[in-house]
Parts: sequence; structure tokens; C-alpha cells
Amino acid sequence: MASRQLDEKTVTTLVAEATAAPSMHNAQPWRFRFLAAERLMLLYADLERAMPRSDHGNRALHIGCGAALFNLRVSAAHAGLTPDVRLLPEPQDPLLLAAVNLTGQAGRAPDDESARLHGGIRQRHTSRHPFAEKDIPEDIRTTLQDAAARESAALLFPGPWHAETVLDLVRDAESRDVTDSGAREDLVRWTRLGPEADSAVDGVPEYAFGPRKRDGKAPVRDFAGRRPVADRGTTTFEYTPHLALLSTPGDGPADWLRAGQALERVLLEATLADLATSLTSHALETPELRLLVRDPGSGTGQVQMVLRLGYGPRGPATPRRPVTDVLDIV
Repeated sequence: MASRQLDEKTVTTLVAEATAAPSMHNAQPWRFRFLAAERLMLLYADLERAMPRSDHGNRALHIGCGAALFNLRVSAAHAGLTPDVRLLPEPQDPLLLAAVNLTGQAGRAPDDESARLHGGIRQRHTSRHPFAEKDIPEDIRTTLQDAAARESAALLFPGPWHAETVLDLVRDAESRDVTDSGAREDLVRWTRLGPEADSAVDGVPEYAFGPRKRDGKAPVRDFAGRRPVADRGTTTFEYTPHLALLSTPGDGPADWLRAGQALERVLLEATLADLATSLTSHALETPELRLLVRDPGSGTGQVQMVLRLGYGPRGPATPRRPVTDVLDIV
């Protein structure tokens, strides 16, 4: 494997599949640089796509980049490579989030478990539609929990009382948005309405907003706000949404990158199990709020993402930047 040549087409495919990952408001806050002579892929944060008003400390930015990193790992494994990942390899350069050696290592077994998830990369889309009031089988829940554990994270399915507390915190966050001009500015910056939606390469286009929630308790962010969207309609969402809380032991940049990798592994597993998914970190914007969301029984872990899972439409694909805009090969 060490002598395998990585041509430009292979490298481009790896990055195209990496960037199919979810990110806050679909801002796609990543850049890649491939050092051909070393067969080394570098992942950088793109601070021009950061949201300091609504993503304090760039936590969500790191999670999105972690998700892209996991897709890169899956794509590399599918291509027969054995990626070796180092997180935050140069402390003096905080924008360099990961270095991925794609030469492989002699005697190292292929990562067939990651390669198996490859089919989910292009199928996974965030759904802002109602899900059926239908239970998720226990074996699928266990599979998703195992997926998180593989990436040094934990996935908790909260009980009724805990879930209601989480939903209350999400509703509080939605109420704060009404008076938070900064959050509204970020929402306007990263949503695409009218003709712009058809030509966008980033952000959330109006065709991915889903219907307005008339009733129900599902945590679904309304990206339109008070702006009109033609032919959108309203409907009832789940009254008993299936939530899952993804947590990490710590709450720093490396933990956020691990959370992103765990999140994407869970999402790909869920997609292959025919589950629709959506995400919210709306109620997790500060460390204090993250403490309120965590498991009231164990009282440990830092919740990094709230997932909504269920059976329903997967939602449309959202736009992606051309690989040429995010990848340099040197």
C-alpha cells in the first residue's frame, strides 16, 4: 500500500465525498490541502465561514469539520486505503484540524467496517419533514450507540422526562432568536431564497426548509423565520419525537472533532437502516446549556448534538461547493 500512487481523480473523489458531510447552516467551513509527495491530506478550518454570533468558540465549526473528516476516512477505506489520522497535529496552527496519512501502513488490516458505510454518504440528507409516530427497534438503537462508541463518544436515548427537558431548552433557544439580532444575521446570511436557491453552492436553500410546523413537539428549526416562502405549507410534526444525545467526555477542540466523527458515523448507520435524521445544537450554544442537557442520571459527559431520528422523508440534497474551491493539491 505504501507504493500506491494517488492520482488527482482519486484525491478529488475523496474530498468530494468528505464535503457531503453536514455542517451548521450548511456553511461548509473546511479547506483541504493534499501534499502529493507525502500523500498527506490536511484539513483546515475556514474561519471566513465561521459564525461567531451563534457558534461561540467555533464548536459547531469543529463538529462539521469532524464529520467531513469521518467521510474522508470512509471514502479512503472504500478506495482500499488505510488512513492514519492525527487530530490537531500542530498546536501552533489552530486552523490545522487534522492530518491524514493516505499511504497506508504495512501489516495494517483494511477498515472494512468504515468502508461498509460508504453507500450512506450520498444518501444521507437532513430531513425537516414530519416523521412517523413509530418506534425505532432496539437493535437499531444499539447499532447507533455502538457507532458513537467507536469514535470515543456516547449516544443516549433520553427517557420521557429528560426528552421533555431537552425540548424545553430547544424552545427557549428558538425564543431567544426572536430578540438576538446576531443569530438572525447568521440565519439570513446562510439561507437561500427564490432564484438564489437554485444556483447556491452553500447554505440552506428554501426547498430544504420543509413545511412550517403547525403543531407537534419535534425540534425543527424554521430557517425561513418571518420571511415568506412560496408553496411551503404547514403540517403537524411528531408529538413524541425520537431524540438521541451525542456526548463526549471533554469539551475542547479535539473533543468537538471527535464528536463530529461520531456524529457522521451515527448518521451513516442510521441512513443505511432507513432512518431519516435531523440535527439541532440550538440548545447547546454555551457550556452552561450543555450541562443542562446531559443525562440527569449519570451527570457526566458534554452533550454536543441533539439528533432527531425516525421514519419519514430523508429530505433533498443540499448544495455543495465545487471541490476546486476547497482543495489545493501541491
